[in-house]
Amino acid sequence: MPVNVRDEVVYQSPQSAEERADLASICVRKLGIEIPALVDDFDNSTDRAYSGWPDRLYVLDRDGKIAYKSTPGPFGFKPAELEPVLADLLGASAAR
Repeated sequence: MPVNVRDEVVYQSPQSAEERADLASICVRKLGIEIPALVDDFDNSTDRAYSGWPDRLYVLDRDGKIAYKSTPGPFGFKPAELEPVLADLLGASAAR
């Protein structure tokens, strides 16, 4: 994508779990993500389990159920939409 070239976020596909984690770290920094980000294992077991294609942001509740699912990314990633969901879940867990 031209915007990726402009923003200098063009990388080859990672060939190992370590390379994948390094790229995720770069992504978190460049996008200014302030919430914890997890990286799927190199076999993509989470992606397969949650049908995360195309890329999406998910919030899971304490029971592992999907509390929030973004629209397809990267342009569907709207971290601000996560805040009320997380506040609700954290408020509910604090009351337990």
